Order: sequence, then C-alpha cells, then structure tokens
Amino acid sequence: MSANASSDLFLSLEKLDLPNAYIYPAFLSGLLTYIFIMFCNLLVLVAIAASKKLHKPMFILLFNLPINDMITATAFFPHFVLSIVTKRRLIPPPACITQAFLVHLCGTGNLLILSAMAYDRYVAICRPLRYNAVMTPHNLVKIIILIWFISFSLIFTLIMLVAQFKLCRTNIVDLYCNNPSLVKLVCEDTRVNNYYGILTIFIVMGGSFLIVMYTYAQILYTCLKTNQSDARKKAIQTCGSHLAVFLILQINTTFTLAAHRIKNASPYIRRALGVSVLIFPPILDPIIYGLKITELKQAIVKFLGRSFKS
Repeated sequence: MSANASSDLFLSLEKLDLPNAYIYPAFLSGLLTYIFIMFCNLLVLVAIAASKKLHKPMFILLFNLPINDMITATAFFPHFVLSIVTKRRLIPPPACITQAFLVHLCGTGNLLILSAMAYDRYVAICRPLRYNAVMTPHNLVKIIILIWFISFSLIFTLIMLVAQFKLCRTNIVDLYCNNPSLVKLVCEDTRVNNYYGILTIFIVMGGSFLIVMYTYAQILYTCLKTNQSDARKKAIQTCGSHLAVFLILQINTTFTLAAHRIKNASPYIRRALGVSVLIFPPILDPIIYGLKITELKQAIVKFLGRSFKS
C-alpha cells in the first residue's frame, strides 16, 4: 500500500481506549483546548496588527509565531477531537502525509522564528547603533522568507522521502501522523530517511541552539556591563521570555525525538511527549509573550478594552 493510495485505504492511529464515561469530558477538554489556543494566538496577531507601536522588527518576527502555532493546533486537534467521539482512529494516507508535513513544518518554523527573534534582540542590545541599518524592512522580509523557505524545503524533502515507499503496515504507533511513525510502516531500506532525519535535526535544532545560546550569552554580558538599571531590567525581561519559550520547545522536542529513537522507550511516555509538543508551545507562547512583554500586554489590554466597549 503506497502513501498516496486511493482514499478507500486507511491507516490506523493509536487507540485511545477511553471508558464511555470519559468520552464526552475528553471531547470537551480537547475542543476547549483548541478554542483556547486559537483565541489566544489570534488575540496576539490582532493586537500586533492593530497597534502601530508594535510595527517593529521584533514584533513582526513574533507575528509569525502565533500563525505557526495555529497551524500546528489545526493540524492535530480537529481530527483528534472528532476521533474521540466517533471512536474511529483511522486516517487516509494523503491526510496522514499532510498532517505529518504540517506538524514538522511548524516545529521547524518555531525554532527558526525564535532564532531570528534572538538575533534581533542581539543586534538591538549589543549593537544598538547598527540596529536600524541591519534590521531594515527589506532585510526583515528576507529573514521571514528565509525562515519559511528553509522550513518548507527541509520538511518537504523529509516527508517525500517516506511518501515514495509502499507501506507494508497500517498501524501507526502514535496519536497522530509524524515522520518517525510513518518510517516504521515501511519494510524496505530506510537508511536514507534516517540519515536525512538526523541531518535535519542537526541543522534545525543544533543550529538554532547555537544561535540562541550565543546571542543570549552576548546579551547577558552586555546587560551586566550597562549602568542603566531600567534598560538592563527591560532587556532581561524581554529576552527572558524568548529564552523560556525556546528552551521549553527545545527540551520537549529533544525528549520526543529520543523517545522515538530508543526502542525500549515506554509507548505511553512516547505518546505523552509527542502530544505535549503540539499542545504546550501553542498554549504557552501567547501567554508568556502576552504577560512578559509590556508593550504587547498593553496592546492586548487596549484592544480588548475597545472590543468590549463597542
């Protein structure tokens, strides 16, 4: 059975095995979580778009993060929530390939966006006199295009490498479609997939980790040298929220990938980690940024105030 097989063929996702008494509470929890994610991220998007004060490089880069998070949530939650009620954990191969592509695309995009935001803060704090020359609108557009181009190119190749194979199994050992689970359905030689997967991890996770750690080390050094306590406090507050979001995603992704690579890893831990990567970042990103970045928080409060008055 090929990954682009006809629509009457289905792959079977891991069963939830929920008792009947828990089906509707689980459905409601999943639905409310999805609505909450969409609302919070949409609120950040609208607040940035509506406030001219936030039309700065840092917030324009940040604008891409809620878009990324909403795509992630939409790739996972609708099918997952519906399957809770229907108890039908089947998915057509084309839909499975699409879901895997979107999940990995957004995971990659998330790390690259956070890396670009770290670079923006590095230039703003460590090279303030060069900031306007470096972070021009033209350069900003190039950075954003590069983020999405790299993400799309790497993940499209990753998914196409597995989509070319005929699948000899139909049971996906996960709650959603992803590359490691799809590769396990192939009975042919998948060494190229494994090598390319490791290369992608090295480029995306390794590269973003080096960029973020270097830039924030430089930022911390600069902040400790400055005599202006207000500037130091504001810089640490802004960068602290960026670093918290990045580390949450990086650590979560690392454990999830490790769980797929370790053959003796508990399937329950693997499933929990896999789902947490899709749930926690989209929930925590808007909350952390909305609460920690004063300018964004003020814009959100102002927007909500206008909305309730009208």
